[in-house]
Amino acid sequence: MRFLFPAFCIACFCLLCCGAFTEARAAQLNKVAAVVNGQVITMFDLQKEAIPELARARLNPNDPAQAKAVDAVFRKVLDLMIMDILIGQEAKRLKVTVSAGEVDNELKRMMLQRKLTKEQFEAQLAQQKIPLASIRANIEKSLLRQKVMGMEVGRRVVVTPDEIKAYYEAHKDTMFDRSGLRMGLLVYHPKANASTVAAQIKSGKMRFEEAAAKYSIAPNKDKGGDMGPVEWDRLNPEWEGRLSRMKPGDVTELFDLQGHKAQVRLFRPGGGEEKLLTLEQATPQIDAILRQPKAKDRFEDYSRQLREKAVIDIRLK
Repeated sequence: MRFLFPAFCIACFCLLCCGAFTEARAAQLNKVAAVVNGQVITMFDLQKEAIPELARARLNPNDPAQAKAVDAVFRKVLDLMIMDILIGQEAKRLKVTVSAGEVDNELKRMMLQRKLTKEQFEAQLAQQKIPLASIRANIEKSLLRQKVMGMEVGRRVVVTPDEIKAYYEAHKDTMFDRSGLRMGLLVYHPKANASTVAAQIKSGKMRFEEAAAKYSIAPNKDKGGDMGPVEWDRLNPEWEGRLSRMKPGDVTELFDLQGHKAQVRLFRPGGGEEKLLTLEQATPQIDAILRQPKAKDRFEDYSRQLREKAVIDIRLK
């Protein structure tokens, strides 16, 4: 599921320069990579979308030895582009739209979360060579997807009171108040020994903040990777499921994030004793935890149905 999380977070550490493509590939840019219900995806479109993914994976499209890995990236990106078109077409059918104001609000939220002025935000984009228009387009696409998924997936996922009560009885000792919690993000530099550093964090030999300052390529590394307050209602199911199972102070095991090894820390500024929740207080939190795997299954079913109804002609050789 390609929800934006956070919308600017991943874009900030992507390297958007992959080097020039070979003349042979450049000559094919006007060719058609796929046709989805009559909508064409050209090789130029595909290349444009694939460049950040190739950069994240440190792949050189001009290196014959990496041709198989490069092709795999292209096919993965093409699959996502096809899904975006199908979602976009569904949005039109459902009369779902995203206004410029909604995109503006998301941008403002990002700047506020990172304590950046508009000028600082745009300067950061310029330094990363990321066009503002691309960020806006990605935000619009992500918000549109979230709306459609909310209508066609979220509302069809049911978590019963009995399921919530059973979960609470089994996990009530870990049901903490989540208000005011913040998230730290550590995205390891490709040359960093992520396994060794993660082990040091786990053993207490190195603090998460210290590791982020030394090894992270994510935003706010100089602030210990602090990405700001966790906005639980804006997380996609994968991140909701990951963070909801954590206690304040916990650090995740290593996981893959856009081709990089990463870790997340959940913390409360100032620390202090954590308050356990009653069943009533914990219900929204448990609902989110139980909803995540059901939503994932429903999303996969919905995606399959969209593909089965669509006329998709993939011409990528």
